[in-house]
Amino acid sequence: MLRPPDLRRLSVLGLQILAVAAVYLAAGRIGLLQQVVVAGAKVTPLWPPTGIAVTCLLLLGLGVWPGIALGAFLVIATIGPVHPSSIGIIGGNTLAPLAACLILRRVGFRIELDRLRDGLALVFLGALGGMLISATIGTCVLVWDGSLPLHSFWSTWSAWWTGDAMGVLVFTPLLLALRIARMPEDPGAFDWVEPLLLLAVTAGVTVVATSTHLSLLFLVFPVLIWAALRYQMIGAAPCVLLVSVLTVAAARDHTGPFDNQGLVAEMVVLQALNGCAALTGLLLSAIIAEQKSTYNRIEQACLGLAEVVARLAPGEPAAQWPPPPEDGDRDQ
Repeated sequence: MLRPPDLRRLSVLGLQILAVAAVYLAAGRIGLLQQVVVAGAKVTPLWPPTGIAVTCLLLLGLGVWPGIALGAFLVIATIGPVHPSSIGIIGGNTLAPLAACLILRRVGFRIELDRLRDGLALVFLGALGGMLISATIGTCVLVWDGSLPLHSFWSTWSAWWTGDAMGVLVFTPLLLALRIARMPEDPGAFDWVEPLLLLAVTAGVTVVATSTHLSLLFLVFPVLIWAALRYQMIGAAPCVLLVSVLTVAAARDHTGPFDNQGLVAEMVVLQALNGCAALTGLLLSAIIAEQKSTYNRIEQACLGLAEVVARLAPGEPAAQWPPPPEDGDRDQ
């Protein structure tokens, strides 16, 4: 017979699984709004559920994996009949986030994303590496049941893989950053104006870059650098999401630089831009956060050392930290 603590734990786990499934379903329905057809298979250039699944596993634990499987099943059930081959796709969509989470835990990944190694691990192990599973299983299932001709395997596989990987690169940093975000103490007016201005400039630059036939997509990168330098992940992640959504919409509507191009060329340009934008925001934010963390540790160590010196030599005047600039430094 289960004891009350065990019942409480199982009840919490059950609610978490249902919540994960509901969020996965909602994100999947939103992602399907941007789907494209590659060699007869429907894929999405940006698949949010993968990023949400990886985040839920990192935050809630591996026990919520049935919620991912249930959410994937519901997404398939809402767009058409469920075939036996759908079980393989559901399995791939469940195994990929699980593998990504296990790999990230193995290498000591920290959800604060305050080290460069964490950013690199999320990019190359969690996103690019882990999502190989879902793309490979899903594409093989489509070929096996005859829905996809064999000669279209690699084009469909690459679109599937990049869509799943972009979901992790765009949504996992955003959700992790929102979890640890803190409001500034006694915020001033400019503390609210600058973030809103940053989002507005990001949207404006992206719209301009995707509305003209000129090659101006590179204009988004100075804005992403601004966001990462000023606010680290909590500023860069929303801007990356905004850039990705607007460029996917432009590619779907064949406007600006995506006009008069074949589907393969559109996907290459789109995923190259979204991938570089995500990498720029994620890695630069991690570098800045790591530098700030290192400085804070040095400052705390110096303060502790000053306290020790003050106890050992109580008659000596306490040193100031940080030390004042020397005359030569002042003149410069």
